[in-house]
Amino acid sequence: MFISSAYAQAAGGASDAILQQLLLFVPLIAIFYFLLIRPQQKRAKEHKELIAGIRRGDQVILSSGILGKVKTAKEGDADIDVEIAPGTVVKVIRATISGVRGKSDAKDAKEA
Repeated sequence: MFISSAYAQAAGGASDAILQQLLLFVPLIAIFYFLLIRPQQKRAKEHKELIAGIRRGDQVILSSGILGKVKTAKEGDADIDVEIAPGTVVKVIRATISGVRGKSDAKDAKEA
């Protein structure tokens, strides 16, 4: 008399919880892609094009902050020769170039 009967209920709430979690993660993944992954890929592509376009006579900035002028740059080589002071030429790896400060003219490249 004092004890009431307990009835079992159907377990239909589990599929709703999975759907809610998926609806939470899909926009989160999209946000990460557009704010983190895509800009990084774009910067990497631009850097790769910058390195591929380096020619003799270009003024370059190395990742260490040193400014120099490209003396030799062969297509396909991983390293180039950069003059950092008059008479001082160092061999650097192309990937360490962080930017090109000024492009040379075709006339300057022929003279050097």
